[in-house]
Amino acid sequence: MDEKGLPRSAVLKELEIRLQRDLAYASGKILGSMCTKPHSFAKHVYMRYFEKNLGDPGLFPATSELEREAVQMLGSLLSNPEAYGHIVSGGTEANILALWAARNLAKGRRREVVIPVSAHVSFDKAADMLGLKLVKVRLNKQFQVDVNAVKNAITSKTAAIVGIAGTTGLGVVDPIPELSKIAEAHDVYLHVDAAFGGFILPFLKEMGFEVSAFDFKLRGVSSITVDPHKMGLAPIPAGGILFRDKRAVEAISKSVRYLAGGEAEQATITGSRPGASAITVWALLKHLGKEGYTAVVRQCMKLTWKFCEEVSQIDGLKLATKPVINIVGLKSDVADIRLIARELRKRGWAVSLFDEYLRVVIMPHTKPSHIKSFVKDLRKVLMKFKEGSF
Repeated sequence: MDEKGLPRSAVLKELEIRLQRDLAYASGKILGSMCTKPHSFAKHVYMRYFEKNLGDPGLFPATSELEREAVQMLGSLLSNPEAYGHIVSGGTEANILALWAARNLAKGRRREVVIPVSAHVSFDKAADMLGLKLVKVRLNKQFQVDVNAVKNAITSKTAAIVGIAGTTGLGVVDPIPELSKIAEAHDVYLHVDAAFGGFILPFLKEMGFEVSAFDFKLRGVSSITVDPHKMGLAPIPAGGILFRDKRAVEAISKSVRYLAGGEAEQATITGSRPGASAITVWALLKHLGKEGYTAVVRQCMKLTWKFCEEVSQIDGLKLATKPVINIVGLKSDVADIRLIARELRKRGWAVSLFDEYLRVVIMPHTKPSHIKSFVKDLRKVLMKFKEGSF
């Protein structure tokens, strides 16, 4: 820190120069992220209320009330308008909170959690923090968790099961109805990580597609992660954790006495929390409604299907599986997929990898022109490998 501060203009100029290396969603080059450019309305709302702190609800009772309403609206979307929970920092915190509740609610010394190998890394973090043991089970040929493997993994030490509704790798939805039955039969907690899929699957249903149940409609589901800062178009940070009932919240609540607004209960990892995030989620849900979000999902899925048509005509490329949501996995018999990804990144494309697959995520910021340019570069890269030019 300098002894004397710089003028605002100097600081802003330096920021402008230094941040030029960061990619922008508007460029269309970001094709591997599950986040996107927030809705234009979100910026207006967030900036207007950025000083609100949900960590001290006594000072901001109206903000706290809006958070509860936002959670109830998300709960209604996921078949439980009476859901409890919070708008938190993201899917990682939400998943940690779910396993924290599951551990505290577990009877006896149950400390094992059965999860698919496709589960997000946040579960590894949660297990490390909470003293839990993860029992990772195999997937079936459709890249879903193998139900029989889950059944065989359950023991007297099992505290919870995790299912994914829109896996990070390929966007696959696990057979949650079967997991729900297993959870009920063994009296174990079932958490569904729908951080990405939670803002897609309900709207696919609105579009007339058959969507397998994955939410609180299933009696065995205890909690759900759903992230508004992904397909919900909210600014970061805005994750969501929903619990079926208040019992899970009470299992992780801690009383905080020193707050200026008076003693309050906190059931999140962070103390101070940006109230602007919760207010913005509330505002977006109110503003866009089911019709608005359905339009967003329809746009992304149309472009996803168009992309799949394009790549299916490229010799040497194969789809990992038929996309369920707006994530596409590609495999090549021309060259190592890591080398293909490297060459695409040299051309400015921010793509990602999942095992032996190139992973492309079609988000609201992605336009047809972006996909056209990407496919063109993808063809060039594959042709060079075929010709041995690399």
